[in-house]
Amino acid sequence: MLQNQHKGLYFQKWMPFYLCLRILVGNWLIFNSWYILLMENCTILRRRFQFKTLSTARHLLRLEKGVDGLFDSFARLDSRISSVGQTAAKIGDHLQSADAQRETASQTIELIKYLMEFNGSPGDLMELSALFSDDSRVAEAASIAQKLRSFAEEDIGRQGIAVPSVVENATASRGLEVAVANLQDYCNELENRLLSRFDAASQRRELSTMSECAKILSQFNRGTSAMQHYVATRPMFIDLEVMNADTRLVLGDPGSQVSPSNVARGLSSLYREIIDTVRKEAATIMAVFPSPNDVMAILVQRVLEQRVTGLLDKLLVKPSLVNLAPMEEGGLLLYLRMLAVAYEKTQELARDLRAVGCGDLDVEGGLTESLFLAHKDEYPEHEQASLGQLYHAKMEEMRAENQQLSESSGTIGRSKGASVASSHQQISVTVVTEFVRWNEEAISRCTLFSSQPSTLATNVKAVFTCLLDQVSQYITEGLERARESLNEAAALRERFMLSTIVSRRVAAAAASAVHSAERRLQNRKTRIQTQLPVALQLTLESHAELK
Repeated sequence: MLQNQHKGLYFQKWMPFYLCLRILVGNWLIFNSWYILLMENCTILRRRFQFKTLSTARHLLRLEKGVDGLFDSFARLDSRISSVGQTAAKIGDHLQSADAQRETASQTIELIKYLMEFNGSPGDLMELSALFSDDSRVAEAASIAQKLRSFAEEDIGRQGIAVPSVVENATASRGLEVAVANLQDYCNELENRLLSRFDAASQRRELSTMSECAKILSQFNRGTSAMQHYVATRPMFIDLEVMNADTRLVLGDPGSQVSPSNVARGLSSLYREIIDTVRKEAATIMAVFPSPNDVMAILVQRVLEQRVTGLLDKLLVKPSLVNLAPMEEGGLLLYLRMLAVAYEKTQELARDLRAVGCGDLDVEGGLTESLFLAHKDEYPEHEQASLGQLYHAKMEEMRAENQQLSESSGTIGRSKGASVASSHQQISVTVVTEFVRWNEEAISRCTLFSSQPSTLATNVKAVFTCLLDQVSQYITEGLERARESLNEAAALRERFMLSTIVSRRVAAAAASAVHSAERRLQNRKTRIQTQLPVALQLTLESHAELK
């Protein structure tokens, strides 16, 4: 009984462990069977994978071989396509060349047909095709006529170079000469017809028709005739009233006094008007002509050579160096001032024309300078002659003043009158300063007219030499007059001292006059020595500033 109880207690104690062990064993068996099944599945999958891998590798190998073959096929196809393309291109070139040759042959046949029409009797232009008389096909007719004339002239040139040993060549040459003559007549007639149409359109301001005519006329001698005809028909070149108005504006009414300031204002107004006119014409030229720069060059050249030159010829009359114009009429100085004003204003006009546009024309350096070339060649001689004329006029003026003072002081007495006249003939710095002012004005003109440094240096040297000669001559003459006055005073002193009739008071007065003359002479020498270097220094400084 106790044993059974002991067993029951034993089973009761270890039963949970036993049950757990059985569960674990059962689960292990289940997991083991799953593991075995899983391994079998993995083996099957591995074998399948290996089989698929091998089959895929074989398939890829076959595909690679197929792709290589396909690339080879593509290369062969590309090569054949390139070959076919080159062949097609060659065929296309041949076709294009053949078409061009066909077109050229067709045009040649057409030109020969037209050439035969001109190869009739000399001067016979009545039996030509409708093309050459149809106004709506003038451009085509002009082009064909130029081609025919070029072809005929070239053939005549070849026939002239070759030896005419064959009768057929001589006959052909004579026929082409007739054709060339007829073509020249037709081109002249067509050109005149186009110029007439161009003029009519110009009067109506039909720019489109003018442009069309200008393009067609450009085939005749590059359109030179149309350009020159357009410029020549401008109102400012053919209207005499315009030229007379220019003269009145610059020179004033006939008989009026002409001054440089009035001329400068007149030239400025006139040149502004010219610039405005040229600017308006430039707008029309740009819209009409196919080569506007060439037309602008012709227009600007015509303006300077006709309108400006005509005015300058009336304004600048070159004076004679033998018979100088009198100072009452302005002398040479008036001509030089007019020349300087005209040159300066014309240079401004040239710069304005360059800004508006004048093509390749050298308007500032070449054309404008040529207008004044005759005046600039003799400018140094005129400048030196003008300075000499001013000096002699100043000396004459001073002598006249001294003579007038001497005559007015005649009642005072001979000695006192001579003293007064001598006091008014003394050397003056004011006169030398006037010499310097003339020189400065001359140097400014030298700078204006002398474009080259060497020419400027030569002209300035000549002008400055004139100044030194004038100052030297003026001082020498002044000292000579002072010496003569001193000799007269000494002679009077001796005469009064030796005379027994003259009273002591008169002798004292004579001595006083001699003493005062000597003192004035000494003072005059002192002033000359102190003031002359100052005047010369001012002259040198003015020349340095001008340079």
